[in-house]
Formats: sequence, C-alpha cells, structure tokens
Amino acid sequence: MRNTGMYVSLDIGTTSIKVVVAEFINGEMNIIGVGNEKSEGLSRGIIIDIDKTVDSINKAIKQAEQKANVDIRNVVVGIPSNNIEIEPCHGMIAVAGDNHEITEEDVESVLAAAMVKSVPPEREILAVFPEEFLVDGFDGIKDPRGMIGVRLEMHATMITGPKTILHNTKRCVEKAGLHIQDIVLQPLAASSIAMTEGERDFGTILIDMGGGQTTVSVMHDNQLKFAYVNQEGGEYVTKDISVVLNTSLESAERIKRDYGYALPEETSPDEEFPVDVVGQSKPIKVDEQYLSEIIEARLVQIFEKIKKELDFIEARDLPGGIILTGGAAALPGVVDLAEDIFEINVKLYIPDQMGMRYPTFTTGIGLVHYEAHLDEINQIVKGHSVTKNQQIEAGSAHDSHLPDLDYDKNQVEAADEPKKKPKRKEDTFSYKAKSFFSNFFD
Repeated sequence: MRNTGMYVSLDIGTTSIKVVVAEFINGEMNIIGVGNEKSEGLSRGIIIDIDKTVDSINKAIKQAEQKANVDIRNVVVGIPSNNIEIEPCHGMIAVAGDNHEITEEDVESVLAAAMVKSVPPEREILAVFPEEFLVDGFDGIKDPRGMIGVRLEMHATMITGPKTILHNTKRCVEKAGLHIQDIVLQPLAASSIAMTEGERDFGTILIDMGGGQTTVSVMHDNQLKFAYVNQEGGEYVTKDISVVLNTSLESAERIKRDYGYALPEETSPDEEFPVDVVGQSKPIKVDEQYLSEIIEARLVQIFEKIKKELDFIEARDLPGGIILTGGAAALPGVVDLAEDIFEINVKLYIPDQMGMRYPTFTTGIGLVHYEAHLDEINQIVKGHSVTKNQQIEAGSAHDSHLPDLDYDKNQVEAADEPKKKPKRKEDTFSYKAKSFFSNFFD
C-alpha cells in the first residue's frame, strides 16, 4: 500500500468527464483539485469520436490544474465494464532459486503461467487478481515471498475486455498529452470506496447509474464476481421527458433536476410548473405527478432488467444488499423505488469529501483511492500483466499467439491441461457464477 503521494484520476463518462486530484499523506486522502467538463464524443459509455473526446479531456484537465495549482501529466484512467468476461485462471511453476526461497520473480513467473490462455484477438486482458497462492500444496497464502518451497501455484481471476474500448481510451488519453499511470475497471474503483471491507467480503451489489448506461457489479470475497451493463441511464430519463412533453433536451434536463421525483405517489397533481413547448410561444403547465410517472416508467424498466440478471446468479441473496451510486441515482425517490422492485435493502452512496458530496464523483474518487491502496502483490501482478500485454500486442504480427515466457513449458502444459478438453456447459462463466452463489447459500 502506498500511503503517501499524489494521484490524478480520469473518469471518462458519457455525459461528463471528471478529473480528481488527490494528495495522500499517511493514508489520508485530501482532494486538492477537480475538473468536470461535459462529454463530447461518447455514446453509452463508448468513445465514438476521438477528437471530440480529447478536447473534452483537455478542458477537464485544465480545470483541475487551475484548482490544484499543479501540472498534470500522469493519470489513473477508468475503463467501463462493457462486454467484459470474468474467468478463473491457474498457474504453477517450480521455484527457481537454489535455496527455494520464493522471490518477486517467482510471483511474476507463476502469473505468466496463469496468463497463458487462449484470448481471442479482439479481446485483451484487463486485469488479473490473485485469490490465493499455494506453496507445496499449502493453500490460503496471500503473499508467498520469502517462504521456502519447491512448487508455487496461484489461483486467480482474469478479466478480459474488448480491445477496441481499451485502444480508443488509450488513444484519447495519449492524444491529450497525458501518461497512463494505470487503467482500472470502473466497478472496482467505485466499490473500493462505496463498500466497506465487510460488504466486499460477504457479498454486495453495486449499481452505478450513469448518464449513458447503468453498470451493475457483484463483489464477493473481495473479488469482482459479476458485471452487467444496461445500455440505459439518466440520459434516457431526460429523453423521455423531452419526447412526452415536447420540449428541448436542455429544458427536459432542467425539469428533471428541479422537479423530478421517482415515486408518483409521493407527489401532488396540484403542484404545477411551466414547460417551454417546441412550436408554442407560451409555456404550458405540467403537474409534478405526471412528470414523476414519466420518470418512474423508465427507471422501472431499467431496474426490472437488472433484477432479471441478478436473479440468474441468485445475487439478491447476498447479505450486503444493493448500493446505488452515480449521477442518476441522485434523483429523489430512486432508493425507495429500487427497494420496491428489488425487495432487498438498498442504500445510496454519496462521497463524503468536502465539495465532492455528489454520487456522480464516486468513480473519480474511487480511482485514486483504489490506486493508492493497491497492496504490493497486486502492484507486482498489475505491472507484470501490463508488460505481458504489451509483449503479446507487439508479437501479434508474428505467427505465434503466445509470448516468450521464462518458465518450464512442461509445467505450464501440466497446469493448463484442463483447457485442452472440449468446453462443457459446466465450464462457462454464467454456469459457474450461478453455481457459485447457489452453493454459497445452500
């Protein structure tokens, strides 16, 4: 864990790009600068125009530099969880040293062995998270360095994502003149501050309601076990208001912000407000209950889709319940509506840092918090994963799909033998996820 230093996060969202500059002194976070700029060039969380996105990033960075009075060059970048795949991986090596003391190089070698998997050319390894190490068959080890052993094994979770998303994100950040210090999956960053250690351990659902999409993630045993992206977010509520009331998107957004409520039964049909209608010279009167019915319809659709996905893996049985965050979660009545639909405990997470008490900043703050609190083993794993990815990408023009690795080929083949069998239904992630949660609560 790095207790002291300065970190800058870059959260590239559909509706806004947020930059957070944080200083850590003895583990205490102090936010010294923030940039928040309207996004241009993104749709549903995906970059569709690099030049417009770069321009928005530069504006947000400039805001943060002026407020923090620093020159920003290194950033921790959040990557969305669209179409990610989560699967287990396993590596095994013989300890290299003559005295059989496990070193950092042995950890890197066993990680390399675990990463030798057939990854489709359109996908890339985003992260590898060690679950446990085994030394000569003794399991449950979190950090094997310094131990004596002959055989070192590692059970881990591997996350892969679309290469296009990763490439476009890197391209935008580099074109903005910035250096990527680290790339972190957004649900991991958000959960690092929105959940307590107990919630991440025992199992909790995080629903991040952004402008362009809603991201659902399940944390258990301090690992990301499931991720799902619903391609609807706060923007869709705004568009519904715009279409139904025949008003501009700007007007609809203002109406949602000033008069919106997620539960019609908590509003009054007698409370009215003016709406500028396209094609009419004078505004019309609309009551708050009618507006609330428009909002509720879209939110119910979003939550019902999420509920269906969560029920497939029986995640609603997890003891931690649901945590809501993200800009769209700030709408009054959302928590109560979510509780009605999901029928479990739901709470709203809002960052408690001074001047940052808005759920829209959860991911941005989470990125710097996650990076600053990364333990040594995960730092080693993350650094080596990036190196191997670069080697694989550089070698993709050659006829081999595997990089040159520093360990015994026979050991890798023995450890990786199950991959040669035909893929059964029981080997798919969806089946494993459902079985995992089912067995956990039996």
